[in-house]
Amino acid sequence: MQLWVGLGNPGAEYAMNRHNAGFQAVDAIAALHGFAAPRKAFQGWTQEGRIGTEKVVLLKPATFMNESGRAVRAAADFFKLGAEAITVFHDELDLAPLKVKVKTGGGTAGQNGLRSIVQHLDPAFRRVRIGIGHPGHKDRVTGHVLSNWHKSEVEALSELLGAIAAEAPLLAAGDDVRFMNDVALRVAA
Repeated sequence: MQLWVGLGNPGAEYAMNRHNAGFQAVDAIAALHGFAAPRKAFQGWTQEGRIGTEKVVLLKPATFMNESGRAVRAAADFFKLGAEAITVFHDELDLAPLKVKVKTGGGTAGQNGLRSIVQHLDPAFRRVRIGIGHPGHKDRVTGHVLSNWHKSEVEALSELLGAIAAEAPLLAAGDDVRFMNDVALRVAA
C-alpha cells in the first residue's frame, strides 16, 4: 500500500492557487483512475483505489498547509507505513512553471507543508515537485504562491495534471525517472 499526499489549503477560495498544485494533482489522479468518493479521515479527505497493481490511498490534509504533517502522520500511523511508502505532491518555487521533478528525501526549500511533514516523519519520503516558478524577489513570494494560476496557464496546467494522472502507474511502480520523462513527453506533444 502507498499513501499519496496532495498539499494545499482547503476551501473554494484556494482551489486554483498555485500553492494547491498538490491538491490539483491528486484530484486528477483520483478522477482518471476511478478512485472511491472522498471521505473525511485523518484530519483531511481520503480516497482509496488502485493504480496498476498497487493499492493507493490519496490524502488531502484539511489542516491548511502549515500543519499538513499532523494529517500525514495520522494516516501513516493508521496504515503502519514508513516514509518509503509515502509520496507528497507539492508546489515548487525553484522549478519553472508546470515542470515536474521527482526526488526522495532532501530539504524543504522553505515549503511550509513539507516542513510540517518533516517535523512529524522521517524526511526520506518521495516528493513530486510541481513547478510554479519564482516571482523574482523574496518579498513577492507569498503573493505569488497564494495567487491563482493565470488564465493563460490554465490549459497547460490541465494538460500537465492529465499527464501526471496518466503516468501515475509508473510512479506507483517506483519508476520515477520514466514517470518524469513520460510526463514531459506528454506535455510537449
